[in-house]
Amino acid sequence: MLLMPRKVKFRKAQKGKTRGIATLGNELHFGEYGLKALDNGLIRGNHMEASRLVIARKMKGAGKMWMNIFPSKPVTKKPAETRMGKGKGDLDHWVAVVKRGKVIMELGGVPEDFAKQILRLVAFKLPIKTKFVTRNTA
Repeated sequence: MLLMPRKVKFRKAQKGKTRGIATLGNELHFGEYGLKALDNGLIRGNHMEASRLVIARKMKGAGKMWMNIFPSKPVTKKPAETRMGKGKGDLDHWVAVVKRGKVIMELGGVPEDFAKQILRLVAFKLPIKTKFVTRNTA
């Protein structure tokens, strides 16, 4: 299952900047444990799907998982060995823009050491540095 929006107003978007600190979504809202971004960056839809699969396999139906990001920004790419010009490339993949301090995903209904273990495996799948947070430390 590839994460992408059903419908968008514009097919192609400008690159933009990944700067700043998250002011919204920087605290835990749903679960007791979470994974917080320490860098600014772009997280692809396939990274999110890989992390979702890790959680689903490890939790085996226990507890609950919330993902607080969604890949809604299109990224284009031109084919290899193409000359300059001739317009913007075709759509390649979808990304979620993540600012540092944003809680990417949350877990609930599982013990802390188990949640820490699962979110550590999830962190390996993500292209940015993250840290484990709990209700007290967030």
